[in-house]
Amino acid sequence: MNAKPCHLFIVEDDEAMREMLAAYFEKQGLAVTAMASAEELLRRLQRQRPDLIVLDVSLPGESGLEACRRLRADGDRIPIIILTARTEEVDRVVGLEMGADDYLGKPFSARELLARVRAVLRRVQQPPGLPAGFEHEVQIGTYTFVPATRSLHGQGEMKVLSTVEFAMLSELVGNPYLPISRERLLAVSHSRGDSLLARTVDVAVMRLRKLVEPDPAMPRFIQTVRGHGYMFVPHVQRPAG
Repeated sequence: MNAKPCHLFIVEDDEAMREMLAAYFEKQGLAVTAMASAEELLRRLQRQRPDLIVLDVSLPGESGLEACRRLRADGDRIPIIILTARTEEVDRVVGLEMGADDYLGKPFSARELLARVRAVLRRVQQPPGLPAGFEHEVQIGTYTFVPATRSLHGQGEMKVLSTVEFAMLSELVGNPYLPISRERLLAVSHSRGDSLLARTVDVAVMRLRKLVEPDPAMPRFIQTVRGHGYMFVPHVQRPAG
């Protein structure tokens, strides 16, 4: 029996591009639902769940960035790849800050987008670099990191992590007190690190700090190692006296 094909939502207001991408992905064996607005995306998500969303930033009405923000604020962790104008670096940074899993600048080839889609879907199945056999739960302040469900539990709630957040947090907590370089964190969370902004790691760490730190501006558990990267500190020693 053939496996069920991965299902993509493509949200793009340019009709020619939308139809071209839908036809190309279907030819590659993926199921596609194409739409032209963020409003239609949010309506469809109430009754149908795709494996991944390809989301254009510049949409009529509600923007792709705002739709991404709303989904992540609601705890929705469906993988999202945002499409931006190649010159609009600010959109890429903001998109990553809002929880997008990857981005691609226009103009682009359908083949390149397919490679990004497949890379993100692979990370959903198994983030590259995840410590072998890493399954135990880890206490981070008032939250418990549960790798089995890719989530944080605490204060009466469960916060499901995005693929990137999960991969980076796993690498950090799997190596307590060991400084982890930005390059390493990028490698474990992305399959195409050479094409990503250097700030990708920093914005993902910023999101993690907002999830687990009592005061993200003064992090206790995910500390910065200046000029290198970040380090997970399970227990902060308080000065005597």
